[in-house]
Amino acid sequence: MNEKYLKILEFDKIKGILSNYSISENAKDKIEKLEPSTRREVIELLLEQTSEAQKMIVTKGPIPFGSIYDVRLQAKKASIGSVLDAKSLIKVKETLRTARISKSYIEQFDNIPVIRSLSDNIRVSKSIEDEIERAIISETEISDDASTELRRIRRQMANEKQSIKNKLNEIVTSSKYAKILQDTVVTVRNERFVLPVKSENKDQFPGIVHDTSSSGATLFIEPMAIVNMNNHLSALKQEEYKEIERILAYLTSIVGELSEEIIYDCEMLEELDFIMAKGKLSVSMDAIEPKINQDKYVRFVNARHPLIEKNKVVSSTIEIGKTYSTLVITGPNTGGKTVTLKTLGLLCIMLQCGLHIPCDIGSSGYIFNNIFADIGDEQSIAQSLSTFSAHMTNIVGIMNEVDENSLVLFDELGAGTDPVEGAGLAISILDTLKEKDILTAATTHYSELKNYALTVDKVTNASVEFDVNTLSPTYRLIIGIPGKSNAFEISQKLGLSTDIIQRARDTIHTESIKVEDVISKLDKIKNEYEEKIIKFLLENKEIIIINEGIEYSKYENIPLAVQKRYEEYLERIKSYGIKVENKDFYINSLTQKEEVYGKRLLDLNRLKELEVKGMRRIIVENSIVTSSAEEYAKEKNIEIIKRR
Repeated sequence: MNEKYLKILEFDKIKGILSNYSISENAKDKIEKLEPSTRREVIELLLEQTSEAQKMIVTKGPIPFGSIYDVRLQAKKASIGSVLDAKSLIKVKETLRTARISKSYIEQFDNIPVIRSLSDNIRVSKSIEDEIERAIISETEISDDASTELRRIRRQMANEKQSIKNKLNEIVTSSKYAKILQDTVVTVRNERFVLPVKSENKDQFPGIVHDTSSSGATLFIEPMAIVNMNNHLSALKQEEYKEIERILAYLTSIVGELSEEIIYDCEMLEELDFIMAKGKLSVSMDAIEPKINQDKYVRFVNARHPLIEKNKVVSSTIEIGKTYSTLVITGPNTGGKTVTLKTLGLLCIMLQCGLHIPCDIGSSGYIFNNIFADIGDEQSIAQSLSTFSAHMTNIVGIMNEVDENSLVLFDELGAGTDPVEGAGLAISILDTLKEKDILTAATTHYSELKNYALTVDKVTNASVEFDVNTLSPTYRLIIGIPGKSNAFEISQKLGLSTDIIQRARDTIHTESIKVEDVISKLDKIKNEYEEKIIKFLLENKEIIIINEGIEYSKYENIPLAVQKRYEEYLERIKSYGIKVENKDFYINSLTQKEEVYGKRLLDLNRLKELEVKGMRRIIVENSIVTSSAEEYAKEKNIEIIKRR
């Protein structure tokens, strides 16, 4: 996908958060290069990884990673005979330790096959880790325990140093040299023990001059009495150096022998680090693994924008693709229209990257070839383009690249020019995309686009809710209802004269007012029904809505669009599992004999027995209904009602 559109939708910020949850530099690089996949099998694997990591974190916490270093280069060097320094060997040890601990931790979990498949092949022996641990204390210090020879050399060196110090103490405490020495302090120059001697007394102090003070008043002289002792100490230091080199070469050879395994372990750790980062992101966002459908639709239940703080974000269910391919979103400025677009686009991107999305269970997405977005002010000063021209330049590019498996997002489509022409262009663009069956969501202020969505097949309205009482948006998306301008209501609340408001109403086309009134009525009915539905569902009651109960027909000269909204609302009700029947069917059903069936199983034979008894309505409580019984009931028009 085009990096430009990923950035517009702020996917780079998601990657930034994800990177903060990782430890290793290579995992961070992997995250930086993360982009949406279009291969279903890849996406499903990545999603499974994330789900397993989420499960681990929620159950017992994340993998307790220590240090993860990229030691592949060191392992390769070791395999060809190069000698690694102490710093490199420590990095190898720490990485091996992390691999061992990670593998052990993962083995505690069941039902994480993907992560287990990575950790099961971690096979480096703990002996390498122990050998390095025993031999190396720090980047600059090798342990005496590294070898018996090193211990012997260092013991001799300690004895020789003590002999030198004893001899020097004899000199500095002797009255013979009291006036000759500048100070009674033993110091070191050029790795030789020396004493500070007054420059004017140098001839009275036999020895080798190694340094002079900045003032020239002091000479640092190695007394002749300890020259041989210093020589012996220097020889021991050379032995120590050679033994350390031998130890490092030995440790390197062990690393080199298992270089391939170490490289593999390193790669597995980086992959596990990446997977854990995805799991941590999921937990932090209260996210879920979405389903992937092949029917080209998106349904994000109670979707939340992942970059908005939890205590401030407002969830909305976003749908597109099943009964309509084009969604026209209207509503007030700063009401959440742009956020809705970005949420839709960003969650689709996250899904195709194998990331969980902040939605509720039941959410489903589609794998798009491309996701395009024209959002925000793209005005180019350098090119002296107006806002409208900049947007149209983007749109032209989008229209040239889209295919039937694209998702297109437009913010304020057609804005920045003459309203009539802008609305015409917007409708034409949406029509073109609709004809190609391309899923498109667009925000607008144009009333023409509201009417377009009301009257054209496979196009629907949506709005961001506005509370007239508080004069503030709720940021909640409502699909199926176009947004009202609320200009008159807001003006009235703010104290504008009723006469002025009425005169304004009179200047607007009658049809426009009528449609707005019907929209208000439908909105009111919707709210009333939602309250009742929630109440009855909580009480576990059967809900049947009579089709004739919502009387839109009493309005005169109502456009077909209103009927369309009414029918869409009924479909929404049905999606909750609520029956919508005509009046005659319901009256007849009341006269039918019914049976409350409380046994564990309702099979075909038992159903036929009840049918013989004249039972046309069977209420099963905590019972299993076989598929053959359900098919027979459907064929014979026998109603089965399931209660828990």
